[in-house]
Amino acid sequence: MSSELNVPMGSPAPGVAERAPDGGGMDYRDWVRRSYLELVSSNHHSVQALSWRKLYLSRAKLKASSRTSALLSGFAMVAMVEVELEMQYSYPRVLLIAFSICTTVLVAVHLFALLISTCILPNVEAVSNIHNLNSVSESPHERMHHYIELAWGFSTALGILLFLAEVVLLCWIKFLPVDSSGVKKAPICCADTNATNVVQPATPSPQDSGWQAALASTIIMVPVGVIFLVFTVHFYRSLVRHKTERHHQEIEELHKIKVQLDGHERGLQNV
Repeated sequence: MSSELNVPMGSPAPGVAERAPDGGGMDYRDWVRRSYLELVSSNHHSVQALSWRKLYLSRAKLKASSRTSALLSGFAMVAMVEVELEMQYSYPRVLLIAFSICTTVLVAVHLFALLISTCILPNVEAVSNIHNLNSVSESPHERMHHYIELAWGFSTALGILLFLAEVVLLCWIKFLPVDSSGVKKAPICCADTNATNVVQPATPSPQDSGWQAALASTIIMVPVGVIFLVFTVHFYRSLVRHKTERHHQEIEELHKIKVQLDGHERGLQNV
């Protein structure tokens, strides 16, 4: 056993290196110390690799969030500005209020996500372009993790759902006056200045082509919204399950490394 470990028989003084008589081998203490340092170094590199993966994931989320938010908020603003309301048509009050609220909330949500992405992304990009493994600690993606996830959720989940509702409301506003019967505003009587001879708005008839077109768009968009919600819930549950499994594997690997380090420390203490 002693010849295999290159340890000579005898009891040398403490603190003196135990080398083989020929001087060509490595003593047991140096071998244990080298193994310990290699193990700690490999663990350090694995932790750094995990940190860099989180940094690149945060950067990708911020980029996707900024692009999506800028695109959808621009579409919403153009839709609100360019929509042409029929002045001779009496729109339902609920429809106009719903369109105004949906457009405002949609733009506000996407602009908030765009604000978060614009503020955090330059700091993450500056660190990711540095070719130094130790520079990952300078990135604020760990501390700003909750804000990054908030921007990602606003831009993808809530923002797209509001955009689908915006499309439905826009179809109703655009197509409802087409071929409508009995819902025209009557002109104001010029003879009597005190009276406004306005016809009360009537309910749109289901036989109107505009009402049928708006209803068709709603019927198509409702299943799309349901599929979108189901996919979103399924995607996030699968992502959480994947992260949980990865965390369990990392905990098991850390436990194995701890057992190995404890064994090496006992070896160092026994030498």
